[in-house]
Amino acid sequence: MEIKEVLEMRMSQMPAGEKPREKLLRDGPEGLSTVEVLAVILGTGTRSKSVMDLAGDVLAMDARGLRYLAECSPEELKKISGMGDAKVCVLMAALELGKRLSCLPAEERVRIKCSADIANLFMERLRYEKKEHFKCLLINSRGEILEENEVSVGDLNSSASHPREVFSSAVRRSAGSVAFVHNHPSGDPEPSAADINSTRRLVEVGELLGIPVIDHIIIGDGSYVSMKGLGYIT
Repeated sequence: MEIKEVLEMRMSQMPAGEKPREKLLRDGPEGLSTVEVLAVILGTGTRSKSVMDLAGDVLAMDARGLRYLAECSPEELKKISGMGDAKVCVLMAALELGKRLSCLPAEERVRIKCSADIANLFMERLRYEKKEHFKCLLINSRGEILEENEVSVGDLNSSASHPREVFSSAVRRSAGSVAFVHNHPSGDPEPSAADINSTRRLVEVGELLGIPVIDHIIIGDGSYVSMKGLGYIT
């Protein structure tokens, strides 16, 4: 059996959940080791070594690891067996992208201090909508909005808010808390029985996950209701 066939068999026999690309899609890039991240960037190995072995060789160029790699020249990288022009270019481009990202100024995030802050943020965006939009705000420990997710868009009478869809992003982003916003196309923000029940359910799930719900705002035409203000969220 040729060396290439042995290597291909070894990689193909790895459990699907342990292959770097599959792990990245399942757990996100933060779930990968540094060698696995490099393996994903490099893409393929060579006839004599797997992509994981090649990534290991690259990382082991110097005891400083990534710090050394960030300053490498193309000529230094090409000294590693299997690192041709294409792989060197891909790796150096990825490193340069990381450098540029680290130099970006800190993003100014919206901070939520009270229910009115949420209502003011969404009033003009949602008050005229003809369909019901259900949104989830992911909030960090400083009260800043990390991310805004549209969970569902329904008809005039729907209020889809399944906890699985609602909290999946909050868990992924390690949010400190969440807030919910949806509009009533009728223009009347008075909560329905379904609104009250869904709020209670979401609060219960948030408590189980350790991600508290700080409020659920219902937007009407120029007015709003805070479920926290009504006592449905403590």
